[in-house]
Amino acid sequence: MFAAIVLSAFTLRSAVTSISPLFPRIGDDLGFGAGIIGVLGMVPTLMFAVFGVAAPAIAVRLGLERTALVAALVTAVGIFARSYAPGTASLVLLSAVALAGMGVGNVVIPPLVKRYFSDRVAVMSTVYICFLQFGTIVPSLTAVPVADALGWRASLALWGLAAVAAAVPWFAVGVIDRRGRTAATATAAAATTSPEAESSPPEGPRVAPWRTSLGWGMALMFGMTSLVTYSLFAWLPSLLVEAGVSESAGGVAVGVFSALGLAASLVAPWLATRVVDPFPVAVACTVFFLSGFAGLYFSPGHLTLLWVVLVGAGPTTFPLALTLINLRTRTEKGSSALSGFTQGVGYLVACSGPLLFGALHEASGAWTWSFAFLTGAVVVLLVAARAACRPRVLEDVLAARPTP
Repeated sequence: MFAAIVLSAFTLRSAVTSISPLFPRIGDDLGFGAGIIGVLGMVPTLMFAVFGVAAPAIAVRLGLERTALVAALVTAVGIFARSYAPGTASLVLLSAVALAGMGVGNVVIPPLVKRYFSDRVAVMSTVYICFLQFGTIVPSLTAVPVADALGWRASLALWGLAAVAAAVPWFAVGVIDRRGRTAATATAAAATTSPEAESSPPEGPRVAPWRTSLGWGMALMFGMTSLVTYSLFAWLPSLLVEAGVSESAGGVAVGVFSALGLAASLVAPWLATRVVDPFPVAVACTVFFLSGFAGLYFSPGHLTLLWVVLVGAGPTTFPLALTLINLRTRTEKGSSALSGFTQGVGYLVACSGPLLFGALHEASGAWTWSFAFLTGAVVVLLVAARAACRPRVLEDVLAARPTP
């Protein structure tokens, strides 16, 4: 299970950051421009939103472990297929397939951590978020060199192998699970006829995060973080190239931006489990975001690394939110519901980021309104973080509310 969670986490962003440094050359080959770049930048958050909402229902039908296996296989098929895309439409469609698998994987990993590592939530949250960040960094750093050596199609296809590797331990988990179910059949049958089973309490009420300010705070904090992050994933290379930075340096900038997320993944879960209210972390993140925006807007071609480091420290609210999913719930059911709502609604909100960031640039011919848009998102993030970080538990909040 440890291997399955770690390898799955490693694949959850590879389809996103393996392609953005290659947009200029893929666009030249397939014949698309800034508008399609914006669409391709929006597809990840759209798929993460749709399948984030659908994932809890899929997991109820298939089980968390089988759902994770299907997610890994769909991701692998989508990544391999899009590397052979003959045109723009097929590239977008097949990217959506890969990202649908990743959207399901995003949601099922936190409740799996709660199920199998409930006594080590902070440690396992750190481990899987770190591997998620590794899977964000490495593709962006290797995309251009591999494309230079083997072509952009081989560069994209490479990451299908990682998704296949992630599926292997889920098969093993499935075999173990089937053996356990077979061995337990007689015991379960006897238990259902025992007096204790007849008097056991019914399943608890439905967990509805959308009825709480905690749920909406989590969703909007996660959503605004993702909006800013995916806007920069899609447009940071183009912004820097326009300022006179080389294409390869633009890819490195995305890698550095992602690498800061790795450092945050080591710190945020640890802080979240050791302070009652981690809201000051969110305040610091807004300062980093705004400082980085100012540098990228006023002087993108000078001190570029500094601005990328500053803006890269801002998404520390991402691992913070993922850790809070388990810290703000008591049960696996609550964790699954909050994970689906946080990521489903959050990514739906984030869909507008890459598209609007690019559209505002196209309409104005400058980056002023694009950065004003991101600044507004950071303000919303700060307000939402106040509700998300306040110490309380989802099941308790719902129990205290009157039944509608």
